[in-house]
Amino acid sequence: MSDLFRVPCVVMRGGTSRAVFIKENDLPADKTLRDQTILSIFGSPDVRQIDGIAGADPLTSKLAIIGPPSRPDADVDYTFGQVSITDAYIDYSGNCGNISSGVGPFAIDESMVRATEPVTMVRIHNTNTGKMLYAEVEVKDGKARVTGDCKIDGVPGTASPILMDFASTAGSSTGKLLPTGNVVDVIETSKGPIEVSMVDVSNPCVFVRASSVNMKGTETPAEINGDPELLALLEELRAKCCVIMGKAATVEEATKKSPAFPMIAFVTEAHDYVDFTSGNTIGKDKVDFVSRMMFMQVLHKTYPGTGTACTGAAAKIKGTIVNQVIPHIDSISTIRIGHPAGVLPVVADVQDGVVKKAAFQRTARRIMDGYAYVETAKIYGK
Repeated sequence: MSDLFRVPCVVMRGGTSRAVFIKENDLPADKTLRDQTILSIFGSPDVRQIDGIAGADPLTSKLAIIGPPSRPDADVDYTFGQVSITDAYIDYSGNCGNISSGVGPFAIDESMVRATEPVTMVRIHNTNTGKMLYAEVEVKDGKARVTGDCKIDGVPGTASPILMDFASTAGSSTGKLLPTGNVVDVIETSKGPIEVSMVDVSNPCVFVRASSVNMKGTETPAEINGDPELLALLEELRAKCCVIMGKAATVEEATKKSPAFPMIAFVTEAHDYVDFTSGNTIGKDKVDFVSRMMFMQVLHKTYPGTGTACTGAAAKIKGTIVNQVIPHIDSISTIRIGHPAGVLPVVADVQDGVVKKAAFQRTARRIMDGYAYVETAKIYGK
């Protein structure tokens, strides 16, 4: 056996994130060997991921494994992995909505799904949650379209729109839309009691008022990530909610073994704020409320896709903290989330505790494909 073996892979941007896409059959069947291979491809653990192809950022250290469907109502199986940068660990406990938007185009371009013009519906079984996602992908000449006029804040230029609907993912992780049965819970913290709303759509999320953590809610990534006291409090809250949701036995385990999910966000009413990527002011008339969502213990520079679906649903559940900060919520179906790099619309409809719609537009494109080379001795010891 040679010193190196190669694994076919594709690097794709999905929404405001980027991932390595690998076909299931191109990875070792043994899960331990599979994960060792993936870690080597990414260059983890290493803060620079210098010996792999990831980007030393949580938003670019993402994995999508695509395989044949394991259920009759799906076109493909999709497994998401958040590859740790600092530890030899891959978190498979939840999904990524941004990367989900790349699954449809990938499946079409790889001839895993028959292309039907002008729009192909790709039925995606997310194995992390056991739930179905539905992607409407524009198609031309047998391939997913790339060019178009859809603009995603946080992504340069425009591209062909991909409509992602996560309505069927309610209770994806905990089995309940409201994991505790309550629209608001009080969590005891080192800084005193804090009200939160726990909602589970696509991925479980924890929502808290910005004022409850002594923030305005319009802060930039640098301000938030440069505040160790705030980061510690948010992780304390997130970890305690993780235990309450049954995703970890202790707060220590929540931080170590489930660092990505649930996600936590702090929200506030609509305000003027500055887009940190352009320096332009976003007026409060352009958003319905403002949110900052954390991911892997740092601020997401835009807004997570699964977090978008969950936030939209939370806005439509009467009494949640998100619902409380949007005075006109009953009169709108498209909710405009003000995030650090712009505005993200999400269409949401929740009736009698059932999520009827949780959809938003993303864009995606293939950046490169080829082979990643892995050291044989690191995986097989030969």
